Amino acid sequence: MPPAPPARLTASAPVLLVKNVAAAADFYRDTMGFQYERFWGEPTSFVILHRDGMYVMLRQADDPKHVVPHWTVADKLWNIYFWVSDVDALHDEFVSRGATIDYGLCDQPYGCREFGTQDLDGHDIGFGQPTSCTDD
Repeated sequence: MPPAPPARLTASAPVLLVKNVAAAADFYRDTMGFQYERFWGEPTSFVILHRDGMYVMLRQADDPKHVVPHWTVADKLWNIYFWVSDVDALHDEFVSRGATIDYGLCDQPYGCREFGTQDLDGHDIGFGQPTSCTDD
């Protein structure tokens, strides 16, 4: 009998601590087009958001001081970064939805055209399209 193929990773979901999970989920839905089906916890404390096969989990922090965006610890560091197929169109969509654009469309020396947005809790979310970098 041939050996079984090795296990593979099939998806990932960054987890962010937020101050108010319901408000944060609605913000992601309304400004970035993510969807969710339900909340978990009593009181409500957890949600899984999704868009285009990508996932983000939000967990309400027990203490607001635990919500620490990465850029407050390391300059210009995102909490999440997504690669996208059309960064210019996504930027236009987010602007039309009223998203807070942290930094506008720009071409980076590492071969990506990108922009950043910020959520209600100050987490930076980057969106980039490879221009000359490799996808491997």
